[in-house]
Formats: sequence, structure tokens, C-alpha cells
Amino acid sequence: MWKYLSRIGCLLALAAIWLTPMPARAESLSPESIAAAKELVATIKLGEQFNSLMPTIMTTLKPAIVQGRANVERDYDAMIPLLLQSFQSRMDELSDAVVKVYASNFTADDLRALIVFYKTPVGQKFLQKTPLLAQQTMAVGQQFGRSVASEIRTRMIEELRKKGHAI
Repeated sequence: MWKYLSRIGCLLALAAIWLTPMPARAESLSPESIAAAKELVATIKLGEQFNSLMPTIMTTLKPAIVQGRANVERDYDAMIPLLLQSFQSRMDELSDAVVKVYASNFTADDLRALIVFYKTPVGQKFLQKTPLLAQQTMAVGQQFGRSVASEIRTRMIEELRKKGHAI
């Protein structure tokens, strides 16, 4: 169970990190920065980016919730469209929050430069590949996390045994 929950946490953290910059500063936001951030959020198709990650998140959550129970799996699968629709209804809330984060961390000029980049062919390619990159990054992160966790566990047990603990 903990293995699945840690995967879920890793997945959600990576999704947030991948698509959201550093935390917002407390200073007031200029209307110019807000406007540029809104344009950037529209340009990068934030809603589409998160919508493409949601099936991966749902798939990752499934084993922890279903736990091999066929009747729960059937109901879980049936609920996915409803949950995705519910998430979609809150997309404006997410977009507004991300606009504030972007406007807090970048100047209006920075945001306009990002917009220009994302409208270039390489920027469009990056946007097109972002869902795949996010999925692959999550998979690599999960694999790395399992590897590190196993190594840490082994080393911790060895060190505790050296100190006389019966583990």
C-alpha cells in the first residue's frame, strides 16, 4: 500500500513541478504581468497538458484503491469519466492559480518572451511532447525512487545492525 501511495505522491509532485514554476512571491501583481501570464497559460494550453496527465494519474491511483478486487476495479473504471469531468469543471480554478504563480515569478517582458518561444516551431514541438515527457519523467522518477529507497533501506539496516540492533 505504501509503495502505491508513494508512487501517487511522486506522480502528483512531478506533475506540479513539471507544469508550475516556483512558489509565488507575496508582492502585488501588475495587471500587465497578469495579462501576459494569462496569454502564456493559453499559449501553453495548460488545460490540455493537465488533461493529458489525468489518465496517467488515474492509472497510478488504481492499484492502491482497487487492491486486486475485481468488483472495485469495475466500479473504479466506471467512475473515471465522471471524475475526469469533475476535474475538467475546475480547470479555470487551476488556470487562475497558475496565472498568479507565473505572474509572481516572471516579469511581463519575461512572459511575453516565453509566449514568443512557445509560438515557434520548437516551442510548439515542446508543447506537443510535454505530456509524453511528463509521463516518461514520472516513470524514470518512480524507478529511481524505488532504487534509492531499496538502497537506503539496505544501508540503514546494515548501519543499525552495526550498532547492535536486531533488525
